[in-house]
Amino acid sequence: MAENQEHLLLKWGTLKGWNFKGNEPAIALLKEYHELGSSFSAMAQRDTPRQQEIICELIDLCSGPIQNDWSGEMMTKDEAKKYVREYRS
Repeated sequence: MAENQEHLLLKWGTLKGWNFKGNEPAIALLKEYHELGSSFSAMAQRDTPRQQEIICELIDLCSGPIQNDWSGEMMTKDEAKKYVREYRS
């Protein structure tokens, strides 16, 4: 991924990395996500239902690639939302 390109990186069913520079709606969602409580480790993160919805909203807002950091696989928006919603089910 290009360093300045908008993107999402998912791992263990949650956020691992992102770039939403200049995307104010996404930045506001990220702020809300972190205010609800988050871990520095994606592996230790246990998202609330609202946090999962925020991630899905971020997926919808993302204009660049969405990647599973564990497998390296690129994901469609629908695949990414399914991954987030079903990871810990």
